[in-house]
Formats: sequence, structure tokens, C-alpha cells
Amino acid sequence: MPQNSEKEKIEISHYILEHVPKEAEVARIEYEGSMLAIYAKKPEILVEQSSLIADIVSIIRKRIVVRSDPSVRLPEKEAEKITRGIIPPEAEVTDINFDPSLGEVIIEAKKPGLVIGKNGTVLQEIIRKTKWRPRVLRSPPLKSKIITHMRHYLHSESKERERILRTIGERIFRPKIYDVGDIRITALGGVQEVGRSAFLVQTRESSVLLDCGINPGSTKPFEVFPRFDNPLFELDSLDAVVISHAHLDHCGLVPFLYKYGYDGPVYCSAPTSNLMTLLQLDYLDVASKQGITPPYDQKDVRECVLHTISLRHGVVTDIAPDIRLTLHNAGHILGSSIIHLHIGEGLHNIVYTGDYKYGRTMLLEAAAKEFPRVETVITESTYGGVDDVMPSRVEAEERLTAVINETLERKGKVLIPVPAVGRAQEIMLVIDGYMRRGLMKEAPVFIEGMISEATAIHTAYPEYLGRQVRHSILYEGVNPFKSDYFTIVEHPSVRQDIINGEPCIIMATSGMLEGGPVIEYFKTLAEDEKNSIIFVSYQIEGTLGRRVQKGLTEATMINSEGRMDVVKIRLKAESIEGFSGHSDRRQIINYITHLKPKPEKVFICHGERAKCLSLANTIQRNYGIQTLVPAVMETFRLQ
Repeated sequence: MPQNSEKEKIEISHYILEHVPKEAEVARIEYEGSMLAIYAKKPEILVEQSSLIADIVSIIRKRIVVRSDPSVRLPEKEAEKITRGIIPPEAEVTDINFDPSLGEVIIEAKKPGLVIGKNGTVLQEIIRKTKWRPRVLRSPPLKSKIITHMRHYLHSESKERERILRTIGERIFRPKIYDVGDIRITALGGVQEVGRSAFLVQTRESSVLLDCGINPGSTKPFEVFPRFDNPLFELDSLDAVVISHAHLDHCGLVPFLYKYGYDGPVYCSAPTSNLMTLLQLDYLDVASKQGITPPYDQKDVRECVLHTISLRHGVVTDIAPDIRLTLHNAGHILGSSIIHLHIGEGLHNIVYTGDYKYGRTMLLEAAAKEFPRVETVITESTYGGVDDVMPSRVEAEERLTAVINETLERKGKVLIPVPAVGRAQEIMLVIDGYMRRGLMKEAPVFIEGMISEATAIHTAYPEYLGRQVRHSILYEGVNPFKSDYFTIVEHPSVRQDIINGEPCIIMATSGMLEGGPVIEYFKTLAEDEKNSIIFVSYQIEGTLGRRVQKGLTEATMINSEGRMDVVKIRLKAESIEGFSGHSDRRQIINYITHLKPKPEKVFICHGERAKCLSLANTIQRNYGIQTLVPAVMETFRLQ
């Protein structure tokens, strides 16, 4: 078959029509993102013959999804009534939603196994009677507002979503003009610095952006955003954006691309999609409160939602005529992914780690290290310096417990600034576990900011969590994030009561004291030496958190009347590094040297300049792998 052309599409359609039963009544075959969608008037016939579809996939080498033709689907209200009637009551259905763009009925139930039925019999019955294809999810123990809003928005814009998916599909499977070759990567940000991560990967045919972040520690526009002024970066020729995880230094500027006309896809894991939207909206909220004009608005965030295609870890997906993408667990935060790009038919393979943790934590499994092929690795080096050897996780937990106990004993309060995503949930698990075992003094734990919404998203995706937490939520019915020790602060009006009240622990965003509710607590707790502030996450150079960490004794801050006050900083500042979601120097070197297969070339990024150079020198000298430290705007040819 001629490759990647309209002729090929016609031939593939003929092949499918020849090999599927006529009684399925195939109405049309469309490209839908990276898949071929077969729309049938009797989709249940194709669903029941899944082995037949698998055989076709193995021949045409494209993923296939079976959908019902819209003309035969029952109206949503009627379909919901029938669906509820088919599912046994013991399944405890909590919610039913519809996605018209995909022809799916999304069923949330406490016992999803009963919705599926033995050998999928209940699902087949739903398809047969409603013509909607069921997607079954476990009901999360905590309801996420952002997941609900995103679902409703995608439902209301289903026609536009259909257009987007078709356009993406046509672009992926367009006729190839050039043979694969001239593979180049350009550093647009996140090199010899932490923040504004962005790498452009190009072939003769395609152009893909890996991450698109901001630098929260800088006030200079020239250093805050990736260098999109690079002549190699052309928005019109961009095939895809791939996001490793939801922290703003990796995803904060994605909506900006839509503001300026990008109409292509964003690929990431499902949890990243939800968390990314949450953090982008919060970024806009914080900017407006600080009187800063952000580079995009809510409309652009919504465009980003409409264009996002979520992928499961381990699933191979075409994203351009000559590039296939696979996401793997990175162990950094929920949904964080190591990005594997397979270019050409085995010509070159790039592994972009994003931020990763090569070690198990309470919250997540260790980063994946085995790939079919690897020639080039782009690795972070946040903790790549010679002295960056972290204590073990147990040592970190014991140190946290000791500092909290000491503070509570002297009748002080503990303030823990945390990023809402990842570190907050990890610290919650530690506090709950140590208090329950009697190793940490019992005290109220107040949680404020986006933490509770981010936690709800964690409970919606237990399959992405570490074994122990996953087992606890799925099989024991115990949700460690809903501990009796925790109190969610629903309204700022109760802050003063917390500050004036008994000794306690306060967890609040943001993690670097760059805004959010933590600032209000910090202003009032800072002047009392009985109190402690505990930093459990990386503090970017230039942030207030970094300055306090380094021993700042006073800070000028805006008071409730909008006037400037000088705040004396007398509270005890502690930094506990063992909780980091990043790998330390030892783990980075172990990761690179244990990668299978062994890479030919390593690029060091996402670290302060001295750390990048030191790590690169060690890897090249000790392990004989060519190791480079790119500068911003530098381009390298890989093949």
C-alpha cells in the first residue's frame, strides 16, 4: 500500500469493509486523532468480534476504535434510563455522562466489575440496546470539580471536538513529502536553569514540542517564557505538543499557543490533563490578584482542553507521519510521564525524562527504565550537583516527624508550604500514617488552597498511584486522603481562628511562597520564634521561599489594607529534601547507566548551570556516554 496518502486511506477502508461482517452496517471510516474510527449502525457485532478487529489492526498497523453511527444512538435521557435498567443495582452507579464526540456513555460505579459483567455481557447489552459504547470508571472517593467541569465542557463542544479530532487525524496521516532524516532538537527553555521547559524536536517532515512551561522565579519577560522567537519554531508547522506533567514550569504556557492560532493536539496522560487545567486556571487567578496581565485567558485554557488527547502509559500512538509517541511512568507526580519518541521505522529514538523519580515513594512507583530502543536521552538535573545526595525516604519522614513534634511541644504552629500536586498528597500520607501509629504528636492538620481539589483528582486515578495506596483505595475501601486528622479550610474567614488557636499543622499552597493562601499564614506566623516553616519541595532561585530558606530575616509584604509592611522572620526555617519528587545525583546516574538499551548520547537540562556541567562531566568521564549541556536557543542534529 502507498504510505500515508489519501489513496492509502481509501485502500484501508476497502480492506476493512471486505473483512468485517456486512450485517454490522459500516456507515463510514474516519481518521480520529491517531486512530481509525469505524462507525457502524450495529456496532455490537464488531465489539463482540474483537479478535477480528485485532487481526485487521495487525495487517494495517493502525489502531482501530469501533463507534456507533450517530443516527442510531438513542437520545441521551432514554439511553441513560435503559442503561440504569440493565446494570444490576449492586454495582452502585454514582454517575452517568455522555460524550457525543466519541459515542461513549461514561458510567461511574462503586463496583465497576458488576457494570462490565461476566465476559463483558452487561456492556454488550448496553451497546445492543442504546448503541452507545460504555466506558466504565470506578467512582472516586472524593468528587473532583475540575473533572466534572471538563466533562461538561467537552459534552457541550462535542461537534467542535469531532472537527478537531478529524483535522488531527488528517494531519497525522498526510502524504509524506520527504524521507525521514535530519533529526534536530532545539532548546527553547529549561536548560542551565529550572523553569520554562521546552524542547523542539524536528525532522524533515515533522515538528513536535516537548513541554511548554513558564519560569515562576523570574520577573523578566525574556526569561519567563520559552524562546518562541527562535526562527526554527513555527506555530503553523507544529504537529503536536507533548506534556510530561502538570507543573507550571512544564505546562504553564500551553494555552498561549492557542491564543496565537495553534489548532493541533496536546498529548499527555489523563491525570495530567485534569491537573494541568487546574493549575493553568489557578495561574490566571493568582495573576489577576497580583495585578499582573497574564499571557492568555480562560478562553485559551478551554481551547487547550478541547485539543487535549489523553494517552495511557505504554500505548504507542502516531503523532506525525514519521513519529510515534509512548508515555511511561516518571514517578514524579500523579500522571507524570517519560516521553519516548520513535522516529521513522527505527531510525532514531529519543527519551525525554521530564521530571522523574528513580525510586519508589508512598505515593508513586519508580520511573520506568526499559524502552524498546533509545539513542538519545534528555534528562533533568534539578539535584544533579556533587552535594545533592538526598537522605532516604524513611530518614526524611523521621526528620519531618521530629521537627513537627518539637514545634508542637513548644506550643508552636507548623507551616508547610506545598505545591498542590504531588508533594501535598505525599506529606498527607506521611502525617496520617505517623499520627495513626503514635509516632507523631496528634494535632489538627488544616489544608488550604488547591490541595483538596488536586487530592480528589488523585483518587479518580488510583491506577496511577503506588501499589500500597492503590490497594488501600481499591480493595480495602480506605482512603488515606480522608483522614480524621485533616480539616479542609473552606473559607479564608477561618484563617484568623486557626492562627489564634491551639498548636497545629497548616499545609497551604503555593510551595515556593509565591502567592496563594500560604502567604497569609506566613505573614502572621513569621514573627513568632515558637513556630516553624518546613520546606519539603524545591525552591527556585528568586522565589521568596528560596530567600527564607537561605536565612532571610525580614520581608516587605502587602497587608490586608493594601499597604506595605515589614515582616520580621523569626520562625524556625527547616528544609527536608528527602521528599523531593526529583531524583538526586545518585539516582540520575543510576537511571542513565541502567537504561535499557544503553543510550548513545545524553543531554542534561532542568538544573542550575553548575549542576548540569558537573553531572555531564561525571557521566561522560565515568561511563563513556557522550554528554552535552545545551544552552538556550542551541540546536543539535541527532541523525
